Amino acid sequence: MIQIRPAAARELQRLLQRQQSARFLRLSIQAGGCLGRSYCLSFDSQLQPDDHSFNLDGGQLVVDAASLASLGILVIDYAEDLMGGGFHFGNSKASQTCRCGNSFTPSNFTEEAAS
Repeated sequence: MIQIRPAAARELQRLLQRQQSARFLRLSIQAGGCLGRSYCLSFDSQLQPDDHSFNLDGGQLVVDAASLASLGILVIDYAEDLMGGGFHFGNSKASQTCRCGNSFTPSNFTEEAAS
């Protein structure tokens, strides 16, 4: 389950509206970051057969099945400070989360799975 806080939904909609060819935003989990996995947001226009879609109040967030498996209850928020703005992710399946909020260790993470 993915929960998108109002500030994050507004920012995601704003970013999506600025893209000419993108139909939706894609959230994926990539190998890397300080703790083994990191969140990646990108624009996309092609749905894949294993995609799951979430409503953004006028927009769409898509997550592939493999990435969705690394997520429990995911809360996406957005905040601005003097250094700029950024998305923050709270994942119930993370056993560790980096202070930046963009990198995590899944609870089922093994070194073999990271390579």
